Amino acid sequence: MFSNYLIGLREGLEASLVVCILIAYLVKTGRRDAFRPIWTGIGIAIALAMGFGCALEFGSQEMTFQAQEALGGSLSIVAVCLVTWMVFWMRRTARHLKSELGAKLDAALAMGTGALVATAFLAVGREGLETALFVWASVHAASDGTPRPLIGVALGIATAVLLGWLFYRGALRINLAKFFTWTGGMLVVVAAGVLAYGFHDLQEAGWVPGINRLAFDISGTIAPDSWYGTLLKGVFNFQPDPTVVQVTVWALYLVPVLTVFLAPVGFASGTGKVKEPDDQGTQPSTASSA
Repeated sequence: MFSNYLIGLREGLEASLVVCILIAYLVKTGRRDAFRPIWTGIGIAIALAMGFGCALEFGSQEMTFQAQEALGGSLSIVAVCLVTWMVFWMRRTARHLKSELGAKLDAALAMGTGALVATAFLAVGREGLETALFVWASVHAASDGTPRPLIGVALGIATAVLLGWLFYRGALRINLAKFFTWTGGMLVVVAAGVLAYGFHDLQEAGWVPGINRLAFDISGTIAPDSWYGTLLKGVFNFQPDPTVVQVTVWALYLVPVLTVFLAPVGFASGTGKVKEPDDQGTQPSTASSA
């Protein structure tokens, strides 16, 4: 449940910040008349993300077991790739997000209502689709038959919306650069578990060999149905009897990706050492004072 809460919080906060920046910029420039197309674009993006998630869930139920496992494994790998790109992208561009969105919004305002709708849709839609795919993959990996993963996601999104509103009102100030660095690191750990389980799905589908070759089996020590076994699976997608392929994929992803991600920003982005941002980071609360 915690890992899904983290996904909802991290992805939801990114989307909330985008919305806050867009609205604050319109207020600052005296273009409140553009609120309607902005909210229209945001609404369409949210509806698309929810529809995409429903399509993944209900569409997969009509497939055979092998097809379900193949789809689940493939989409888990895609989701991990997208989330990995997202956490690196946000770490590098968090401090410039406000100015980038402002420039895009200026261009959209000059082009008209349709461009405003498209700008808001694209800004929020990408986060929504990434969230829907990664949440589906994470819930599929958890597979505990309870609504707890979805509850965790809902609580995370609700927290993100509240934080976004507090940022906009200027009631909350945190270092967003550090926030996205630490939550991104935790998300990389979650992604490693999703990736490993994705390969397990592909093994069950017959696409990857070695389903019966276990790396270890500590089910007798950490029972999957125990509270600590459930906690480890819910947070890290831990499995007490993983295959050799799962452990290999997990290690080959987690160690290099986490090492590069937690390295100095200049090293991770390949642009040399970059001066650390101030305590405000890219907080939209600075724009809301207008």
